[in-house]
Amino acid sequence: MDIIKNDENTNIGTNIRRIRKEKGIGQTELIQKIDLEEWDFEVNLTREALVKIERGIQHIKVSQLKAIKVILETTYDELLQ
Repeated sequence: MDIIKNDENTNIGTNIRRIRKEKGIGQTELIQKIDLEEWDFEVNLTREALVKIERGIQHIKVSQLKAIKVILETTYDELLQ
């Protein structure tokens, strides 16, 4: 399981929250969209985990980041800045 950790220069959770809100997508809606997609990898993301990721409390798995990128129609650069 590959995990991407936040550090003082990169706050992935803050970027996810910003992009999600810019697109008018709520946390529950994002999770539902991820659940409805057919992935060739395991995402396993709950709303509770998303809340923790956005707050910087929990690290994000690579598979979760990939799914969020696809659903939010954004780039890794935008998520990882």
